[in-house]
Amino acid sequence: MRALLPLLPLLRTGWGWRAGPPAAARAPRGARAGPGPHRAMASYRTEERGRPRSPGYRLFFQNVAGHYISPFHDIPLKVDSTEENGIPTKRARSDEYEVYLKVFIFNLFNMVVEVPRWTNAKMEIATKEPLNPIKQDIKDGKLRYVANIFPHKGYIWNYGALPQTWEDPHRKDKSTDCCGDNDPIDVCEIGSKVLSCGEVIPVKILGILALIDQGETDWKIIAINVNDPEASKFHDIDDVKKYKPGYLEATLNWFRFYKVPEGKPENQFAFNGEFKNKAFALDVIKSTHECWKALLMKKCDGGAIKCTNVHICDSPFHCTQEEARSIVELVSSSPNQESNTEDQVWHFLGK
Repeated sequence: MRALLPLLPLLRTGWGWRAGPPAAARAPRGARAGPGPHRAMASYRTEERGRPRSPGYRLFFQNVAGHYISPFHDIPLKVDSTEENGIPTKRARSDEYEVYLKVFIFNLFNMVVEVPRWTNAKMEIATKEPLNPIKQDIKDGKLRYVANIFPHKGYIWNYGALPQTWEDPHRKDKSTDCCGDNDPIDVCEIGSKVLSCGEVIPVKILGILALIDQGETDWKIIAINVNDPEASKFHDIDDVKKYKPGYLEATLNWFRFYKVPEGKPENQFAFNGEFKNKAFALDVIKSTHECWKALLMKKCDGGAIKCTNVHICDSPFHCTQEEARSIVELVSSSPNQESNTEDQVWHFLGK
């Protein structure tokens, strides 16, 4: 593949140098004009219903046309992919342009930000609600917040998920010997910016950690926003060790201890807590994407998972734009005046 790189001219972008497609292979008029910095939320916006930090709060997603969509099912996994919403297309491209796409575009993935860095509210895609808005998790009738464990404040990365992925709870992972946790695959974004809940950003995959949570495989992707000022330096997990020393160790400790203040034991990890590299991570993403496809086509048991979508036309769970709007309108838009406040307590787990 490296031998092909001289064929591709370099373009200057906002986050470093990268190769561009041959002039003869550029997109036709009216299509997206090749690569460039990918702007967060360029194609998606959000709509709040209810008051933040209340049980009734929901954050719904809309596409650029203003149509309500599911962030779980309707946002493509890959950025600028030849797969539109997970379904392959038949666009004609030159051989050189196909090489360009495979090398420089297909390894960019969309991330849905659920929890901004340094915050504590456990926000998540509501997989068991139609259109899967973001909401705050509730346990034992109370809104969930992660504990502050010295020396950290809340989440130490921007935390979220890759759309169009699903960790099948009935499928045993061959590398961990444990089944999936029934959620989209999680992402820890390590860039320098504090992002916002509901942002959709393009990320570079760097590696992966296998958390074993109560006997379930709960993969944690390590990634970086491609628009981060330092993104051009990061290509694989070893670059995180080189340019952000101590960050992976802090990540491992965070996941090991974050439930201890709740009275639970320390979490365990596959591979003795070793972070696997980018190639391993991409294989896991591919596998969870295939599981998601089976879920959307009703080829497996999704249980209580809601697969309502507006873009996957072949899916038996497809709905119209009008039906999607009706789902949102059933959720109260009035602010809930009885919002809960978070108790800021610090925990020191030194031994």
